[in-house]
Formats: sequence, structure tokens, C-alpha cells
Amino acid sequence: MDIEHAADALWAALRRAEHMPVEWRGRLTMAQGYAVNLAILRRRVAEGDAHAGWKVGLTSGAMRAQWGIPEPCFGVLLASGHRPSGTRLAFDDLIAPGIENELCATMGETLRGPGVTPARARAAIATLAPALEIVEVRGDFSADLPLAMADNAQQKAFVTGEPVRPEAGFALAATTVEVRFGDTLRDRAAGAEVMGGPEHSVAWLANKLAEFGLALEAGQRVMSGSFTKQYRVARGDTVVSTFTPFGEVAATFD
Repeated sequence: MDIEHAADALWAALRRAEHMPVEWRGRLTMAQGYAVNLAILRRRVAEGDAHAGWKVGLTSGAMRAQWGIPEPCFGVLLASGHRPSGTRLAFDDLIAPGIENELCATMGETLRGPGVTPARARAAIATLAPALEIVEVRGDFSADLPLAMADNAQQKAFVTGEPVRPEAGFALAATTVEVRFGDTLRDRAAGAEVMGGPEHSVAWLANKLAEFGLALEAGQRVMSGSFTKQYRVARGDTVVSTFTPFGEVAATFD
């Protein structure tokens, strides 16, 4: 597989607002899907966007069960996709949108795999912010996972609350989240759902990036992976997720 040729073809399709084109189904391995997404990232940066960091997906048992997939995955975060808590998103600009409830880590130190441990990852995190990942169901995710990786693993945007420096000794697995759609409580979950704790997903990411010759760089942001299953949203929904002890994040879909 010529990765640059595949990236050119899928980049051209994206410019036509075409995701996961049928002629590319079944043609990529997982490693190739990631490599194509990284090549598309280079094209986005060349056109003026900035690489803000990474998302880790399929980290919770609930998410893996929902999609029938046994392992995590990763995608990229773009600076153009970042929104502050309280943001209002135009529903008609999104493709079958949903939300995932996550912590967003900002790295204080660079991590270079292989061999990064969760303890090392925890020590490298400078701050954590309550966050919502805005995802789009742009095709059959589980039917062609490599092509979904090339399409950036459903990533659309990410919404963050105020960053907090985690207290030394606090077990990230003990973080809890309560998710409300309007006044209705929809879910409760703990950080332990994220591979045993969000630091585990950060360590996984650092080690996975090493397979592509990349490090998890200081200053980059990492969306940890969802504490809960993915929730679809409807026009008019306001989602408020409260992470204890890290605070609240909210988004409205107009």
C-alpha cells in the first residue's frame, strides 16, 4: 500500500465531504489506517490548522462492548476542533453526532515509548480538565475499523472545562462522572472504566505512537477515552458532565 497515494485519495474525498468512501473499504490494515490518518494530519497542518494532541478511543468496557471491538484506538486532535465549556454547536453542521465523557490531559513532559508505564504517564501529566469529545458516526465504524482510523476515529471536536492540577497521590481511577442531558441523569461512571484509570490510556498511547516513530510531546493534549458508553445527541440537547474532583463541562446542540 502506498500510504501517500491513499492519503491523497481520502483527503480529496474529505474535501468533498465524503467519509469512508466505498472504494476504499477492506483495503487497509490497522497500521495502514493509522498511517493514512497521520499523513492526512500533515496535509491539514500544511493548510494552516495545528496539531493539538491525540484522542484515545475504545478504552472503556462499555465502549468496546458497544462496538464489539476488543482493543483501544487513537486519533488526532486539531486546534480548530477545540471548544470551551458552555459552547453551542450547530446540530446541522454535524454528522450523526454523539458525545463521550472524558478527561483531557495536558502533558507536562514528553513520553517516548516503548515501555512507558502507567505510573510514568501519571507523573508526566501536568493538568486534567473535564471534557466532552464530540464524535460523528460517519460510517459503519466496526465493519471497517482500519478505514475508520484513516477517517480519524469519529473525532470531530473536543470541549474542555477548566484545567486542574491533580493532587499528588490521587488515584485517577477514583474520578467519577455524572452525565446529565438537561435535568435528566443519564449515567454515572468511574475513571477505573478507562483501562483501569486514565493514566493507563496515556501510557498505551505513548507506546502505540512509538510504532509510528512518534513521541507523546510535552504540551500536547490527550483525550483519555470515555468513562461511559457513547451517547447520541439530538437537536436542543444540553449535556452537562460533572467530574469529581475536576469540575464540570457542558455543551449545547442547537
